Amino acid sequence: MFGRRRRGPGASRGLGRLLPLLLLLLLLLLGGAAGRIHRLVLTGEKRADIHLNTFGFYANGSLEVNVSRLHLGLGSAKQEKPWVGFSLSRTRIREALSYPGKESHNCTLEQNGAESRILFLIDVNQKRVQVRKLGEQKKLQIYSGLIPEVQNEGSDPKPANDSKAQAAASKGTETQQEVPGKGPNAGSPQKKTEGEAKQQDSSHRVEDLVLALGNVNDSYNFSFHVVIGSEAEGLYNLNFHNCHNRAPANQMPYDITVMIREKNPDGYLSAAEIPLIKLYLVMSACFLAAATVWVYFLCQHKFSVFKIHWLMAALAYTKALSLLFHSINYYFINTEGHPIESLAVMYFVTHLLKGALLFITIALIGTGWAFIKYILSDKEKKLFVIVIPLQVLANVAYIIIESSEEGSSDYASWKQILFLVDLLCCGAILFPVVWSIRHLQEASSTDGKAATNLAKLKLFRHYYVMVVCYIYFSRVIAILLKFTVPFQWQWLYELLVEVSTLVFFILTGYKFRPASNNPYLQLPQEDEEEGEELQMNQVVTEAGVHEGLSKLKKSRVAREAV
Repeated sequence: MFGRRRRGPGASRGLGRLLPLLLLLLLLLLGGAAGRIHRLVLTGEKRADIHLNTFGFYANGSLEVNVSRLHLGLGSAKQEKPWVGFSLSRTRIREALSYPGKESHNCTLEQNGAESRILFLIDVNQKRVQVRKLGEQKKLQIYSGLIPEVQNEGSDPKPANDSKAQAAASKGTETQQEVPGKGPNAGSPQKKTEGEAKQQDSSHRVEDLVLALGNVNDSYNFSFHVVIGSEAEGLYNLNFHNCHNRAPANQMPYDITVMIREKNPDGYLSAAEIPLIKLYLVMSACFLAAATVWVYFLCQHKFSVFKIHWLMAALAYTKALSLLFHSINYYFINTEGHPIESLAVMYFVTHLLKGALLFITIALIGTGWAFIKYILSDKEKKLFVIVIPLQVLANVAYIIIESSEEGSSDYASWKQILFLVDLLCCGAILFPVVWSIRHLQEASSTDGKAATNLAKLKLFRHYYVMVVCYIYFSRVIAILLKFTVPFQWQWLYELLVEVSTLVFFILTGYKFRPASNNPYLQLPQEDEEEGEELQMNQVVTEAGVHEGLSKLKKSRVAREAV
């Protein structure tokens, strides 16, 4: 009885204090978010290999790359070998070239093999970009310049002091076929060579696999676009390489500004992301229906409802809202190429609340809070002090990853932080369940209530298996599925995660539903009955003592009256 007057854990109050700071962080980060139209600006960079992006292309998909500024160090610019450039490779998995320690001493731009890869070698001495195809290429068409409509809308403007760049604004991609001169006045018009005249045609297709390289104030610029043929569908990685920085002792800083635009025939989403719009919408409806049924069930059993039941309802509704905003966010990215900032903020807020509520609810159920006790032990309080900040850190890492470009210097670090923190949180939430199982095992053999405790022990063991299976399916099996299925079916990873989450929610609600015959909810009632029995024994004892005194007093009063 006295437990009902105790206050629950202060997790929600602590989360409420952090929410304004996280909202400010969201607004700052989303200012640089570009959706599927990427613009990466790196200054003072020293990495030898930079993974720029990964995208799944269908037939007639296109990739546009506009390098508006590439400033190399003096040592790199004087090298004879073209050790600076881009590579476009077809693969089954995402690249991780930007991870620390991933670099090797082999220059990717010099490798020759059967692997399907296209190299764009920047030759600063000849003022050209040589396109070299390695392996088997199936209907992969490379063109100089950007697609005309993209060049007018998304490309960075050329410097105003460049006469050739000013002419390019009116002539489209025509000047991309010209090779600038080597003199100091690199921006002045130059005569075309015989090979360049043959190269340029009405469609600006690169026949001799050579692109023009502009030079303005020691900064180089060029652009190209690739059209994916019907037999060239797949997952492609775009990387930048500066092999001069392979040796740690000879690293020289460089600056680069690049715009990347990827597009499929149906929109700006990658092949594996296109079905996610409908998937998230359908799963949002499923979680909303489950939450509504759960609230209706709680209203039908008001006398058996605890605070944790309403927390579970809040978690289900938050999950539904998060998926809804995620679906809307993907819709605008697919149609516009970038998210709507207000909707993106709503998605990140609901995602943050969902993540915090999920781990808090699982941990509270594992400790038995509000079901069998209203006070957390010291070690359980310490667990919440660890799990809640870790969850906040994991969500901050997720927001930074979603709002940053893959080629940024801190992208890989935050991705590693997210993986590590998520793994720690998944392991931490298992401890309360293990503690409760151990407590029930000891209680079943000491307090004489073996049948009741064994029923609770069986339920806790089931819950432990449920949590382990949920972590296994959503963290291990799903990732393995993502790396084994074809690129256009990688959305099954998200399907498995969401379906396993829904099944886990339903089973948890069923196991810990507010009902009189639920063995998990019998312990509070028995404790109350024991307390009432103890109070009744005290009352009866006190009544027995006073009963004799009352009879003696009544008999004496009766004698005096006679």
